[in-house]
Amino acid sequence: MSLHATGATTVRVRVRSEGANGVRLEIADADGSPVLTVGALRLRPLSVEQLATADRSSEVLFDVEWTTVRATGPAPTGLAVLGDDLPGLTGVDRHPDWAALAEARPAWILAEIPAPAFGDTPERLREATYRALDVVQAFLAQDGLADARLALVTRGAVATADPDLAVAPVWGLVRAAQAEHPGRFALLDTDEESLPLLPAALATEEPELALHAGTVAAPRFIRHPGAAPAASPLDPNGTVLITGGTGGLGALAARHLVGTHGVRHLLLTSRRGLAAPGAAELRDELAALGASVTVAACDVAHREALAALLATVPAEHPLTAVVHAAGVGDNGLVDALTRKQFDGVLGAKADAAWHLHELTRDLPLTAFVLYSSAGGMVLAAGQANYATANAFLDTLATHRRAAGLPGTAVVYGLWDTRTGLSEWLAESDLERMRRQGLPPLTEAQGLAALDTALTAERPVLVALKVDQPALRHRTDDLPALLRGLRPAGARRAATRDTRSSTGLASRLAGLSATERQEHLLKLVRGQVATILGFTDASEINPEKPFQDFGFDSLTALEFRNQLTAATALRLPATLVFDYPTAATLAAHLATRFGDPADRPADGLRLFADLDQIQRSLADLPTDPVIRTRLTTRLRELLTTLDTQPTTTADVSTATDDELFSFIEDLGV
Repeated sequence: MSLHATGATTVRVRVRSEGANGVRLEIADADGSPVLTVGALRLRPLSVEQLATADRSSEVLFDVEWTTVRATGPAPTGLAVLGDDLPGLTGVDRHPDWAALAEARPAWILAEIPAPAFGDTPERLREATYRALDVVQAFLAQDGLADARLALVTRGAVATADPDLAVAPVWGLVRAAQAEHPGRFALLDTDEESLPLLPAALATEEPELALHAGTVAAPRFIRHPGAAPAASPLDPNGTVLITGGTGGLGALAARHLVGTHGVRHLLLTSRRGLAAPGAAELRDELAALGASVTVAACDVAHREALAALLATVPAEHPLTAVVHAAGVGDNGLVDALTRKQFDGVLGAKADAAWHLHELTRDLPLTAFVLYSSAGGMVLAAGQANYATANAFLDTLATHRRAAGLPGTAVVYGLWDTRTGLSEWLAESDLERMRRQGLPPLTEAQGLAALDTALTAERPVLVALKVDQPALRHRTDDLPALLRGLRPAGARRAATRDTRSSTGLASRLAGLSATERQEHLLKLVRGQVATILGFTDASEINPEKPFQDFGFDSLTALEFRNQLTAATALRLPATLVFDYPTAATLAAHLATRFGDPADRPADGLRLFADLDQIQRSLADLPTDPVIRTRLTTRLRELLTTLDTQPTTTADVSTATDDELFSFIEDLGV
């Protein structure tokens, strides 16, 4: 199998017979240039049973690993610290408040989220969360800092055997801010010894880093090792408590534990108990399978109510396992989320988990499973509060393991079932996740992850379906955890066009004002069609308001981010409200690019030269000697550019892989 090119949007496939059970595939782009050749594809019959087994494979299971990152380059210029934060960090500018920072206009701002010293865990969690929310919202509200970047610094939150339960969840909140405002936020966790590494760490352009004991590491998903199914740890004579157990994923777990693990005593809770839709039917269904089921109305966010419920568990069938699947959502963009919205979501997920931990820690549990969400890691846009709550669950599982207690957080991606919180998702939401390379899990895959979680060696198990080719074509900032899963791709692009901002600027430079307007309108309509699922951009009426097409806050945000990637312009989150039609937005973009006649001729010539270099690298040499010489020459050119007084970028310390990645991004 030979991959000749990537990036083709239309292909033609020639299929030729190769014996009784095989074919040869020749795939070309619209111009006839080869894209992919498969010399022989052998086919075997696949039974329904085999398909079901494949669906339950460990291909969707991941662990989180911290990978060492080189941070030896020069620190970025224009680095400032908010107030008295990070007192041990020297050699940086300090400004007392946001107004002073906005006036100074630094390139990078460092702000610390300290661990609260007093209070119980729910109180400490809220203090740290509110501090982070205030910092993020204050930063985004400063017009004078529109071009600045903010790094939030924590201590002991990640990459440690027992993270701080109050501070670690802040990473979920900031991941939401990163997803909603690409390129503007970074997360750093440090110890005192590693404080001097902070400036150099920012130069790595990694969105998340742990600086511990003088080393720098970034988080990555790695494949969870496949293992033979272990014997179930669940005692058929014991009682299993499932919170949120009357519907959604909790009900699926109840059926699975009875049918697969032989559980015979279940305590299912929800806020409405038997009055919840389908609760009585579920009880009867499980009873028909031989299980004794108690359905109780209990808000597990209230400690006293939960304690009273646990006291009803009969001594002859003691509580031996907990599955915490309860939760609520209250989505919104991080710019506008309120503390009240955080309180409600934290209560159902985080507070309830903490109460379960405290009230059962002295019981002989064999399993303590927390239904977490990938919203705390890579699906955080529009749900900073939910991401925070789920990051707490991940931290709690790690904390329990450090204390010698059973505990596993299963970090689930979206399930392909319209129950529970997913019931309110629109088709546009599902399509957005598919475009991001994160399609939904099947029920079989989700339940297989639960099986693995019951005996997993690590405290956090990620169950996430990843479409790697889709990751390769994402134009936004890829979350740190997904960066190790993005495939490298071919060295030459099948299409001559490039989506880089320099390519767009050079193309616009040769057009008249009318032609520029038409080109930008085509770009805008194409982005709208892609995001909203239209088959053709011609279906997008340029005079029709975006809101009439069905834009919501998340689609508007994705639209803004995609246009930012395509144009390299700083665009506001309120873009579709400020410029409510494709025509008015295209006109605005035209003014932002300006008249080509006003641009320096030398700048246009340099862009044209870069385009020529891009074309000349259409067939990148594979000879290692030539590649080494090419790398050296590129580094020399980039170093020359770096020494110019008008630039702020530093690529002189780029590795070979980073340089070739740079070439790939040019589309060669």
